[in-house]
Amino acid sequence: MKNLILDHDDPILRQKAAEVPLSDIGSRRITSILNRMKKALHSQEDGVAIAAPQIGESLRIFLVSGRALALTNKKKRSKKDIDAEEIEEAFEDLVFINPVITKLSKKKSSMEEGCLSVRWLYGEVERSNKATIRAYNGKGAKFEMGGSDLMAQIFQHETDHLDGVLFIDKAENIRDLPPKDTDDEE
Repeated sequence: MKNLILDHDDPILRQKAAEVPLSDIGSRRITSILNRMKKALHSQEDGVAIAAPQIGESLRIFLVSGRALALTNKKKRSKKDIDAEEIEEAFEDLVFINPVITKLSKKKSSMEEGCLSVRWLYGEVERSNKATIRAYNGKGAKFEMGGSDLMAQIFQHETDHLDGVLFIDKAENIRDLPPKDTDDEE
């Protein structure tokens, strides 16, 4: 099966993505791209967001998983307390087309990051603690959304993707943390 998500070596990930013409939002082509992005994102159980260039489409689009929304809305509960079905049923993925960060907090923190295109590397990236973004949804409606902590980090990470920047370009203390092989337990 062909890999749904491009690896960091692919040149498309280093290009500045093109804006989506507003008249194309809702078209068969953009709907197909959004569906491919959702399929790729949901193929990874640890994925919280994905940008269109990661599936080979150099367009200014990213998705935030319902999983990330559930985690940011359940601050008082641990990740283990959040049932996978509850996440998928309670929160739909958010679509951001032609996103622009309009505001970043001056206060920053070093945050651990990984990326679906840079498997299994993780590092610390300094990001603003709060961010506000303006974009269009999948139906072409303009909206603005603020986020803090994980959501602010996602906004910054994904807009970097749209500008051809990978987190490893900014990260410190990069480590390789592959998943444990469960086949060895037999």
